[in-house]
Amino acid sequence: MSSGGSPASLLIFLLPVLLIGFMIFSQRRRQREVQTLQSALAVGDEVCTTSGMFGTIRSLDDAVVTLEIAPGVTVRYDRRAIGTKVSPTEPATDAPSSTE
Repeated sequence: MSSGGSPASLLIFLLPVLLIGFMIFSQRRRQREVQTLQSALAVGDEVCTTSGMFGTIRSLDDAVVTLEIAPGVTVRYDRRAIGTKVSPTEPATDAPSSTE
């Protein structure tokens, strides 16, 4: 009788281990990205919150971010609610219309 396992049984045990390892690796990478974003926040940055609110940072401390979402309208958010920095975009220019 052979004491070695079949390749199928090895695959059954190895596949979940690889999947769990990949999930852990992905989560750690995402945590590093979030920490990098949080440490790079500064007054004047345009950001988008995790709930989809866009605004400009007007004040910032360790726990709270104050965003200006419209001229003269500010809201307070937990700093962890900042999802992404938004790169300022130039306003779209109208394409020249063709005349026939």
